[in-house]
Amino acid sequence: MSPSGAGAAGRLDVAVVGAGRVGPVLGAALRAAGHRVVGVAARTRAATERVEALLPGVPWVPAQDAFAADLVLLAVPDDVLGPLVAASAPHVRPGSLVVHTSGLHGTAVLAPAAAAGALTAALHPAMTFTGTSLDLARLSGAAVAVTVSPVLLPVAEALVREWGSTPVVVAEADRALYHAALAHGANHLVTLVAQALAALQPVLDGAAGDDAAAVLRPLLTAALDNALAAGDAALTGPVARGDAGTVAAHLAVLRARAGEQTATTYAQLARAAADRAAASGRLTAAAARAVTEALPPA
Repeated sequence: MSPSGAGAAGRLDVAVVGAGRVGPVLGAALRAAGHRVVGVAARTRAATERVEALLPGVPWVPAQDAFAADLVLLAVPDDVLGPLVAASAPHVRPGSLVVHTSGLHGTAVLAPAAAAGALTAALHPAMTFTGTSLDLARLSGAAVAVTVSPVLLPVAEALVREWGSTPVVVAEADRALYHAALAHGANHLVTLVAQALAALQPVLDGAAGDDAAAVLRPLLTAALDNALAAGDAALTGPVARGDAGTVAAHLAVLRARAGEQTATTYAQLARAAADRAAASGRLTAAAARAVTEALPPA
């Protein structure tokens, strides 16, 4: 892996742009692989503690100086990426490697850097980050969506493997759908679980040693494993059985004791589950209709 300016052994001077949860972690992974992290650039230094923990001794640098590195790692929010690249294009060093970690974007957003002579790639880890050293272990074996020109694919794949991760090629036109699928699965899972925790905890209050997370963890872990292995066939519970009366009772008690937002989420997901169960043959049309009739109008 040898962009212009890299050392004879393929070691690179790396600059990280963005001091959120992702950039310092990936910088630390590259440092562990033998590269030299020469600077961190960010709009503010609010994340000083995180940067010092993950990249001790690495100086803060202006963003324009970061683009003098062999490898510029852009780990900034999706909506910030395009304007940042456009503004930084005059500072790009020809032959350098400019990489972003956005899930939504491919390499088109890096066109100003490419026009200035940079080699470009989009590398998005399919992983949730805490911004701590715990993430380094989670990178091991995680998939990373790679969008890059065919000639640079070996370089991008080598970089991903240095993180300890597994490269998965995603076409430019498919990035938005790829990212939507991950966000729907991971981000909305967090909201769903948080609602379940909040609804369950009052039931357990006063029971010594009991908490909602301890009750839900084995169930949710099994449900997730089963869903990943079997898809729709893993569905269990009242919707899968066509128990419309139970569904109606759930909605009533959630409205009364957990709030309208949680009840609305339940109803929306129950409708989607009934539709998918009917489409896959798990429910008869009559049973699916009974379940949906127990739900508020869509």
